[in-house]
Amino acid sequence: MEPKICQSCGMPMEETSLYGRNNDNTLNEEYCQYCYKDGSFTSDCTMEEMIQQCLLYLEEFNKDSEIKFTKEDALKFAREEFPKLKRWKK
Repeated sequence: MEPKICQSCGMPMEETSLYGRNNDNTLNEEYCQYCYKDGSFTSDCTMEEMIQQCLLYLEEFNKDSEIKFTKEDALKFAREEFPKLKRWKK
């Protein structure tokens, strides 16, 4: 089974401790704790703003990943993949 990924930022959520919370404090398996809290998104942003925010963590991602992205490759990948995430689908 593939790990769940946040449907807002694309972060892998391999542990339930990374899940967001609904307003009744139950786990939300679609969004991570950084994007979703108390039943709503933690920031009101566009998809492009979210991509730029995620790029700030590229070095940390590369440190823990088998795949190493350049900033340009990560940006290209994000712009291809983010429109497929639930929050950004049109």
